[in-house]
Amino acid sequence: MSSDFGGPALFIGEDTTFLLLVRPELDPVDPGVRAAAEQAGISPEEFAGPGNMWTLVLDDDFDSDGGFELPGVRDSEVDDFAERLQAALVTGEPFTVEAGAVLRLDGRPNTDARTGEGYVFTVHATPPEPEGAPTVSLETGTISRASLLADLEEFRRALA
Repeated sequence: MSSDFGGPALFIGEDTTFLLLVRPELDPVDPGVRAAAEQAGISPEEFAGPGNMWTLVLDDDFDSDGGFELPGVRDSEVDDFAERLQAALVTGEPFTVEAGAVLRLDGRPNTDARTGEGYVFTVHATPPEPEGAPTVSLETGTISRASLLADLEEFRRALA
């Protein structure tokens, strides 16, 4: 799916506990970008950057320190992760999907009165730099399987 960041984004979670995989694309003509660039003392184009850097954001009740950039990650690798996640969700069984050494997503089926048939996810993320950075883990509430499958389909279309 597309995001407020202008680029493709995959959101898994709830309002306060989530994983967000996003490739922001800032528009240098956006007034907010122009103002931030001016405040930083650089051109809006330089501030916006190339728009090709994937970022992984984790939040658990707003206690985490946000996320980290994933230098060198290509759209095809992100699409592969999304495709494997999609295939795992369709089975209705517990699963683990990894994206290199940076991200591991453990999913287990759960039925919730509010969301119906869904999954609870345990997310394990290890920042790529500096080496030895601690792994951050969080657990989501029950996420609707049907909604997440639809989001994954839209996300993959945005990557194509």
